[in-house]
Amino acid sequence: MTQETIRNPVEWTWERLGEAAAGVASIGRAIGHMEDMKAHEAPVVRRIGVADLGEAIAAGLRDVGAFRTDVFALCILYPILGCVLARAAVTLDMLPMLFPLGSGFVLVGPVAAIGLLEMSRQRERGAQPSWRQAFGPLRSPAIAAIATLGLALTLLYFLWLYVAQAVYDATLGPQPPASLARFAVDVAGTGAGWTMMAVGCAIGAGFAAVVLAVAAISFPLLLDRDLPLHTAVGTSIRAVRANPSVMALWGLIVAGSLFLGTLPAFVGLIVVMPVLGHSTWHLYRRLVA
Repeated sequence: MTQETIRNPVEWTWERLGEAAAGVASIGRAIGHMEDMKAHEAPVVRRIGVADLGEAIAAGLRDVGAFRTDVFALCILYPILGCVLARAAVTLDMLPMLFPLGSGFVLVGPVAAIGLLEMSRQRERGAQPSWRQAFGPLRSPAIAAIATLGLALTLLYFLWLYVAQAVYDATLGPQPPASLARFAVDVAGTGAGWTMMAVGCAIGAGFAAVVLAVAAISFPLLLDRDLPLHTAVGTSIRAVRANPSVMALWGLIVAGSLFLGTLPAFVGLIVVMPVLGHSTWHLYRRLVA
């Protein structure tokens, strides 16, 4: 049982004033943080030209040269994963999904390039080039936002595969082709095959356009600044809207490069992914003030 004592009124009043002052200071810090966030909610987006795009790619190539074997060692996972997925498609009688699987790398490419973005960011700050810097995003304050956006793009990738399967079922399907050669003949030599390619490519371009708008610079922005996810995505959309022709060209470069990287058994991704990843960081630097 504790013994209660009569407190000195002056002491009691002083403690209450101290608590009130601490509360006011806490509210002030919260308001200050909110004002800081408001000040950063709308990063300034620049208008750029094709020359800026070329300079961003050139800077990306310089980063690849600086990291050399580090980036190639890290990116060897991409062709391995691609071959595993392709093998699974063949084994499971899903030959029509080979092209959607490969072309879908455009949708998840921004996620796969996060480590490369961090390497470029650290090199820009004067850090010694090392593959360990690729794991920097795991310690980033924005890791929750990065993971959320990455999950959204991954789900979009699977939605694309589902839609691609539906397009095949409505044209050449629903039965799987007897062989890869038979499938190639049906695609190139029948009206249904041409319809499947036209509709599939149009829908795929729509998916790619959505990812370009949403994620063109969202990941580097989240790595670079303390911003909420919706602000990063909104800034990316504004950057694309402010530079429609240049960003469309960038989207074509990304899509074409990734497609070429998947052709020789996905091995080309070992070179393509580092160049695109590092170039994305420098493109972000030119798009956002």
